[in-house]
Amino acid sequence: MAADAGLLRLTQWLSPAFPLGGFAYSHGLEAAVTAGQVRGAGDLRQWVADVLREGAGRADAILLAQALAGADPGPLDDLARALASSRERLAETVEQGSALIRTINALTGAAHPPMALPVALGVVARGLDLPPAQVIALYLQAFAGNIVMAGVRFIPLGQTEGQAALAALHPVILAVAEEAAAAPLEALGGAAIGSDIAAMAHETLETRIFRT
Repeated sequence: MAADAGLLRLTQWLSPAFPLGGFAYSHGLEAAVTAGQVRGAGDLRQWVADVLREGAGRADAILLAQALAGADPGPLDDLARALASSRERLAETVEQGSALIRTINALTGAAHPPMALPVALGVVARGLDLPPAQVIALYLQAFAGNIVMAGVRFIPLGQTEGQAALAALHPVILAVAEEAAAAPLEALGGAAIGSDIAAMAHETLETRIFRT
């Protein structure tokens, strides 16, 4: 596939218009806002940066890189599920990955099995003729953008503040993508403890807008 066509296809898959249901997930941010840990645009930017550098963002990026490189998706999917730090985190990655696979199978006639989101994207993007770091960066942009938009709705913030926060995260996204593209699977790990605890706390919130 020509690179331009592959890029268009990838951006379609990662677009909010593609039926993954990403708008329903806050990645634990709703609990952090409820607890007063994230109060404004600066807090939101730092929260998402930590998730990208030290949490699920970095882990997803490495899993995606491995899947793109042709690693067996079965063990990668098992690892992705095992790395989920809570029930809702597991649901978030599996439900979105299953939606991605289901839609692409319907569009292309493929028969990919359901997988966690980063593994699923890596498998379906193998034939796009795109540099791995570019695929990973666009995935992380969509991942970060979804959390930022959850913040815009729930903190709440203005749309311009939200877009400014996302733009400020671009250097982090590019750095994590470059690192992950060259990282071995053994580099997996993370320490975004606050984000993980928020995801667990979200399970017991009495009133919730988001599913995670």
